[in-house]
Amino acid sequence: MIKDITIGQYIPGDSFVHKLDSRFKILISILFIVNLFLVNNFEGYLYVLIFILGTILIAKLSFKYIYNGLKPILVLLLITAILNIFMTSGKDLLFQWGFISIYKEGLMIAAFMIIRLVFLIMGTSILTLTTSPIELTDGIESLLNPFKRIGVPAHELAMMMTIALRFIPTLMDETDKIMKAQMARGADFESGNLISRAKSLIPILVPLFISSFRRADELAMAMESRCYKGGEGRTRMKQLKISNKDYIASFAFSLLFFVTIFSRT
Repeated sequence: MIKDITIGQYIPGDSFVHKLDSRFKILISILFIVNLFLVNNFEGYLYVLIFILGTILIAKLSFKYIYNGLKPILVLLLITAILNIFMTSGKDLLFQWGFISIYKEGLMIAAFMIIRLVFLIMGTSILTLTTSPIELTDGIESLLNPFKRIGVPAHELAMMMTIALRFIPTLMDETDKIMKAQMARGADFESGNLISRAKSLIPILVPLFISSFRRADELAMAMESRCYKGGEGRTRMKQLKISNKDYIASFAFSLLFFVTIFSRT
């Protein structure tokens, strides 16, 4: 399940979505997240679903791959649903047994939270799946450039954010390999109580931290050997250019944004 995490991974392609300017994709992703929390009815989420499915089709991404990316958050979705169902009170009581009460409002809030989390993961996954790490770095840096006047290190922040995002699938893959190696040596990560399971994770965390520091050191040495000295005076092989595709994508998202806003009750 760990290897199914899609956030941070990139799938090369030649689709309409792949060719969009990274700055537009980052801004659309941010506004998409804001839009998710502005929607307050199922009609609005239906429009969002249509937008996401259309984007996946246009980007030529596999639906199975997107679905596999949702597997790691199934436990989080279950916990979210349980907490909202049993801890939210309201006016319309649907079921009561002893101290357990289920209200219609609790079911509605649980459904909204699950849908938001699913769409949030799908939207951010589409961004990273269709945008290379270099394009992400250039896009974030370009968006942060206006803040340089107040002393914000735009290039350094963009580089750190992109490296952290890029190393998520690498660390997940490393964790999966360590778990399989420990299981081959007789380690058991599934039986026992919560405390024993937590203790069984120590043989995973120690080599994972060592591997992470080693990778960070190798990356730093590779950057220094290539005379990397930050963004000052740095040139780019590929310049960011706005095209008609970016305006079309912005118009499509603006249409979704206004439709979902007007559908609010």
